[in-house]
Amino acid sequence: MGRPRGDQQPNALLQHWMNRCDGMSRGRLARLVTARGVEQGITGLGTDESRVRAWLKGSVPREPVPRLILEVLSAESGVALSYADIGLPGDTAADGIRTPWTRTGALAALTHHVRREMMLHDSRTGPEASVHTGNDLLEPLQEWVVARPDATDPSDRRPGRRIGTSEVESIRLITSTFRDLDNRHGGVLSRSAVLAQTDAVLDMLKTSVYTEASGRALFSAAADLGSVAAWMTFDAGRHAIAQHTFIAALHAAAEGGDKRIGAHILQCMARQMSHLGHVEDALDLVALAQYGARRDLTPTGTSMLAALEARFLAILGRISDSDAAAGRALDAFEHVQPDEDPHLSFFDLPELQATLGMAHQIAAKHLDGAARTRQVQRSTTLVEAALAGRPDHRRRSAAFDHLGLARTHLAGGEVDGAAEETARCLEALSTIQSQRVADRLVELHREADPFADTAPGRELREQISQLVDTG
Repeated sequence: MGRPRGDQQPNALLQHWMNRCDGMSRGRLARLVTARGVEQGITGLGTDESRVRAWLKGSVPREPVPRLILEVLSAESGVALSYADIGLPGDTAADGIRTPWTRTGALAALTHHVRREMMLHDSRTGPEASVHTGNDLLEPLQEWVVARPDATDPSDRRPGRRIGTSEVESIRLITSTFRDLDNRHGGVLSRSAVLAQTDAVLDMLKTSVYTEASGRALFSAAADLGSVAAWMTFDAGRHAIAQHTFIAALHAAAEGGDKRIGAHILQCMARQMSHLGHVEDALDLVALAQYGARRDLTPTGTSMLAALEARFLAILGRISDSDAAAGRALDAFEHVQPDEDPHLSFFDLPELQATLGMAHQIAAKHLDGAARTRQVQRSTTLVEAALAGRPDHRRRSAAFDHLGLARTHLAGGEVDGAAEETARCLEALSTIQSQRVADRLVELHREADPFADTAPGRELREQISQLVDTG
């Protein structure tokens, strides 16, 4: 009446909810599952204490047993649990990209991906394993534009601790702290902590009492925290789970009625798609963010999305369109007000300069002669200005700036300058762990191949090879 789990890890989630049900014994769970099955006309289950012991050790029962366990523990705990909550398979909607745009769907999806990453740490078979692209990605996300929060007031649905504004502010403060850690040290070191914190917030949403207004604010805060967890996972190079967590966070933002957070999550996803080489998808995600949040975007959000659009268009060789988008980014930034978007605090003047500087550097690679030289000069000016203005805590951004300058120097044939900036990038990485930076270093190593017969070219490539696997 079950099969062994492939990894045979103990089911700590099932044990957790048994403990929450007044320390439910294995025998009692077995009896209740059997009784509920009989009520539904299901006989011959053979559920006993030894079966429950096997489930706790990691064995996975066959249907309908997971559903019966879910129903029993939900009834006994007074909490509407999901399969992800109890560590068992069931309705796989939350595991895919077509999660329902409902409160239950948002909670189940974010819980599923956060807890799977916390407990299983599945290895990736490649940088794009299970990553959705093209229409498979974009078509289900179109519903974000029209998704609306559940209008039901949950305050009288269950007993529990009442939560409200103070808890929302605490979550936002914690989120800001994790963002700062990510900026200082990269996503690898703090990822486990932010996943655990996100899980705690999700548990709060499931087990506490809150009004409709407080619930929306809580879902918005949970979505923002979830986006940080997804971003750190992306920075760690775990692309499939990062994308799924971004999507789950987008559902939570929709449940919170927060289009600004939703647009922010979509731009994060766009950066990931560009990193993986799916630039058309990246542009589509930016366009979806711009359209879906068109009535809610601040100048900060408008400028950020236009700057990303400029960079992605440059990658595609659409230079005039890229210049036009850069102009829109600069125009919008003139109207930015301090602190108008706390979750976009990273998008300051140096970030705008660095983003547009990279657009000019990329454009240079599509051009020759004087046109190429002009783009290199623009890129150099902007990225150097970004470096000069970076706050001290933006260490990973500074590393990217040095790396970007190295690539700009290569585009202009200045190999000595490229080698110097590469050394500065590697020095900045001494306190940072970021797979994204490592991936970009591999690209720089490849771009320097035509200069491998020169002393600075060899030096540049050797510096990178000593730090990352360039094979």
